[in-house]
Amino acid sequence: MPPSNNAPGAIPAPPDVAAAPADAQVTASGLASKIITPGTGTTKPNATSLVLVHYSGWTTNGEMFDSSVMRGAPIDFRLNQVIPGWTEGVQLMVVGEKRRFWIPSKLAYDGMPGAPQGMLVFDVELLDFK
Repeated sequence: MPPSNNAPGAIPAPPDVAAAPADAQVTASGLASKIITPGTGTTKPNATSLVLVHYSGWTTNGEMFDSSVMRGAPIDFRLNQVIPGWTEGVQLMVVGEKRRFWIPSKLAYDGMPGAPQGMLVFDVELLDFK
C-alpha cells in the first residue's frame, strides 16, 4: 500500500480498502458491502429516515478523508440528503450494525470539486434512526 497523507492519529485503513472482497454483497447499483459487526433488531431505516451514525471514510489508496469517530461525535442526517451510496447502503442496516461499504464513484462524489474522487470506502455504524 502506498504511504498515505493521513493526519497523525488517523484510523488506519482496512486491509481490504483497495477493493471489495469476494464475499461482499453487491447490489444492482454496484454498491458493495460487508457486515463487520451484526446489529440488533430487525427494523431498517428508509430513504427519508433521520439516522445517527459513526463513520470513517478512506480512498482506495488508504488515505482517510473524513471520520466522525476521529471528531469524537456521531453525526445525524436524513438519508435522502447524502451521497446515493449512503442513501442506499444505510437502508440495509439495523441498529448496532457496523458495515463496510465500497461505494463506486457514480454513487459518491463523482466529479464534485473538492470532494474525494473514485471508489470510496466507509465503515459505518448505525447508532439509531427515526
